[in-house]
Amino acid sequence: MEERENVEFRFMTLDDVDAVAQLEQLSFSTPWPRDAFVNELTINKHARYVVAEIDGRVVAYCGMWVICDEAHITNIAVHPDYRGRKIGDRLMRQMMAVAVLFGGKRMTLEVRPSNQTARNLYAKLGFVEAGRRKNYYQDNQEDAIIMWVTLHEETE
Repeated sequence: MEERENVEFRFMTLDDVDAVAQLEQLSFSTPWPRDAFVNELTINKHARYVVAEIDGRVVAYCGMWVICDEAHITNIAVHPDYRGRKIGDRLMRQMMAVAVLFGGKRMTLEVRPSNQTARNLYAKLGFVEAGRRKNYYQDNQEDAIIMWVTLHEETE
C-alpha cells in the first residue's frame, strides 16, 4: 500500500451525492441524510465540499462552511476499505488550502474524544484543543472537543 497512490481531489458535484451519502452511512452512527448534501451544494452559499477519488470511485469526502475568515469543517469521512492510507491527511490539507482560497484565516472542527485517530491527525496538522461542547453527539451524548488552527497560504 503506497502512501502516494493516485488519489484525485476535486470539488463535489450533485453526481457525487449518492456515493457521499453511502460513505456517510458507512462512517457515522447518526449520518446526514442524502438531502442534506443536496442542500449543501445547491442552497448553502458558504458550503465547500471536496471528494477524493481513486480510479473514478469516491473514497472520501470533506465539507466545510467558510464564513467571513473562518472555515468550519462540517464532516469528513474515508471509506472503511481505504482508511490507513493517508487519504484523510491529504484531504484535510486540500480543505485547508481551499479554505485559504476562499478567504479563510482560521479553521475549526469538532471531534469525539474517543476518536483518537482523528484527534492525532488534527494535532499533526496544527489543530489545538480550544474547548468542549457538552453532550454534543446525539447517539451517545459524548462531548465534542473543539479544535482550531491558523491557516497559512502555504498550507497545501
